[in-house]
Amino acid sequence: MAHKNPHKSIDALLKIMRDLRAPDGCPWDAEQTPESLAPYILEEACELIDAIEEGDTELILDELGDLLLQVVFQAQIFSERRQFDFYDVSACIAEKLLRRHPHVFARENDDFTETELDSQWETIKRSEATHNKSCLADHLPGKLPALQRAQKLVARIYKAGRQQELSDCHEISEKTECHADQDKAVTIDEETLGLLLLQIVRISHDAGLDAESALRKTTRKLLQQLDAD
Repeated sequence: MAHKNPHKSIDALLKIMRDLRAPDGCPWDAEQTPESLAPYILEEACELIDAIEEGDTELILDELGDLLLQVVFQAQIFSERRQFDFYDVSACIAEKLLRRHPHVFARENDDFTETELDSQWETIKRSEATHNKSCLADHLPGKLPALQRAQKLVARIYKAGRQQELSDCHEISEKTECHADQDKAVTIDEETLGLLLLQIVRISHDAGLDAESALRKTTRKLLQQLDAD
């Protein structure tokens, strides 16, 4: 791929977005709001994940562009409201990366262990908190897929040293029997099913695996097998 001037490419993209939102631009683009565009963010992110897992470089490039469009679109709307623009977004994330990586940019310590880096990361993130949520609930998006959200919560519970609370869930799930044979459907209630799924997430965490990714890959294989039949 021929390398182009990144500044010109970004400026061109931002101008296109401004033109689309202009009074003589595209009616659909002009009427969009942050709320109306929100579902597309999740959709484009999921399509990018699919492309990455398929390993299709051209498709990954295309899907990265679609996801970037959502950032540019949102930034343009807030720019029109005189709140912030795309350059503010870029500056914000650049500052955050510098702040969260003092071992790289400030060279405070060149001999950090992985555990020390993890502790430093959590300390910095807590110092950035702007509200009063507990650290376990902080920045845990409700729109995340349930399995992925559970994974993040389990990881935080481990870091907080509160694994016993997951053990309590395990004891509850063990008390409920699930009966199944060739002639009868599985008997289980919703709460118990949720507890069992949570234990699967805990098992994946202990094994260093990503439950969401594992289920996606298994589902993809099943779909391929069904299509081949």
